[in-house]
Order: sequence, then structure tokens, then C-alpha cells
Amino acid sequence: MIIWLSRGIVDPIEPDPDRPFDTLGAILSGAGLILVVTGVLAADNDLALMAALVVAGAVVLAGFFLHIRSRERRHEEPLLSTGLFRNHTSNFGLVTQNVQWLMLMGTAFVVSAYLQVVRGYNAIQTGVIFTAATGGILLSSLAAERLAKKYAQRTLIAAGFITTTAGVVVLLSLVNGSPSAWAFAPGLLLIGLGVGVMLTPSVNVVQSAFPEEQQGEISGLSRCISNLGSSLGTAVAGTILVSGLTSRAYGASMIVIAVLGLAGLAAALFLPSQRAQRPVAA
Repeated sequence: MIIWLSRGIVDPIEPDPDRPFDTLGAILSGAGLILVVTGVLAADNDLALMAALVVAGAVVLAGFFLHIRSRERRHEEPLLSTGLFRNHTSNFGLVTQNVQWLMLMGTAFVVSAYLQVVRGYNAIQTGVIFTAATGGILLSSLAAERLAKKYAQRTLIAAGFITTTAGVVVLLSLVNGSPSAWAFAPGLLLIGLGVGVMLTPSVNVVQSAFPEEQQGEISGLSRCISNLGSSLGTAVAGTILVSGLTSRAYGASMIVIAVLGLAGLAAALFLPSQRAQRPVAA
């Protein structure tokens, strides 16, 4: 099916082999993000090491910023233009992207660990239970175009965060009092519906804030921020699970994820209220 549908895809313009690549910028940005995520992962073993790694990551990222500013002053093409961060709409949109992927992957990690470690389910049984979340994402994604035409992007993203956070609360309340695997379905379904509702609008609000000639750059930044959210979600949730700070580590992890969801909701409220002008695939 994929091969058949791909027949109508037009190949993009070939890359310019003479165009210089900012190798140092790529190394600095990658190293800085790795240090920050590794620092979060180290929190359960050594708080001093965590602080050192996070600070080192921040220093490297600051060096990356200075590096790309220096290239811009020399009229050389940097890995990423600093002008991308001067758009407040895009900045808040990137925050929502980061948090929604943090919630999705953090929840997936915590629930999977809980099902297999505490409930004793195998990988296949765990995957079957997660079809509730997958179904929710599929249903809301199929309706994304119609919703974008009817409601403002800010409304959809805010509704997504509210629904996803409600799903986390339902998951905690129902699972705590029921031994049945069906108790996971309502919460996971709400999480899937919420994430599916806000995935496309959050990407669209970021990329539509820039002209056509900057779509390559902002698309790369958008995907980087989303992947960083996924990494942080797994790192934060995993760190709380194995830290031993509380006997209810699974519940504590989910509560932290819900609180971060409220932070994403706050960022969504600063987005413009107009409807999408050109939907962009998530």
C-alpha cells in the first residue's frame, strides 16, 4: 500500500553540495541536550552529579547560542537562525509541543512499567491495553482537519491539555481501586484523545508563524523540541520511579506529568486565537 501511494510523491529539490554545513553548531547543540537529559537521569543516584551535568549542558547550549550568533555576524549560515526565537507565538507553540510529547512518552513509560512490574502483565498484554490510547489518538487525528476549520488553534491545544490531564487523573483514580485491566481504558482513551487533538494545531501554529523560506529551519527546530520532550518525559518519569523517594512512585510520576500538563496549558493560553490558515501535518 505504501509503495502504491508513494507513486504520486514528487521528489524535493536536490540539496546543494556546495552549501556549507555548521558542523560545530551541530556538535554543540547535540552535546548540550545530551548533558541536560543525562543530568535528569542521574538525579536518582547523585544530586551533585545531576546538577553538574545540567549546568554543563546549559553552558554548552550557551556556547552554541554564541557560536550561531558569531556566524550570523560574519554573514555565514548557522545551523539555526537566532531569529526563530524572536517570535513569541512560535516560542509558546514550541513549549506546548515539548510538554505534549513529554506527557505522552512519560505516561507511556510509567504505565508500561506499572503494568509489567506491579500487575505482572507481559509485553503483549501491555500492548493490548495501550490500544485504548492508540485508538484515542487515531480518532482525534482523523477529525483534526474539521476541528481546525471550526475552532481556534489555541482552543484545540488548550482542550487537548485539559483532556490529557483529565486522563491522567482518571487513570490514577480508577486503577488504584480496581484490579481489572479494563480500569486502564478510560484514562488511556482520554490521554489519546487529548494528545491527538493538540498534535496538529501545535505544529501548525509554530510553522505558520514563519514565511515559506524559513520552513526548513523551523520544521527542524520543531521536531527537535518534540524529541526533547519525549526524552525528558521518559527521563523524568523513570527517575521518579527508581529514585525511592516515595513508596508510591508510580502515582508520584503521574502527578508530576499532570502538573507539567498544566504548564503546557498555561503556555497555550498565550497563543493567538485565530483559526488555522494552512494545516501542517504533525
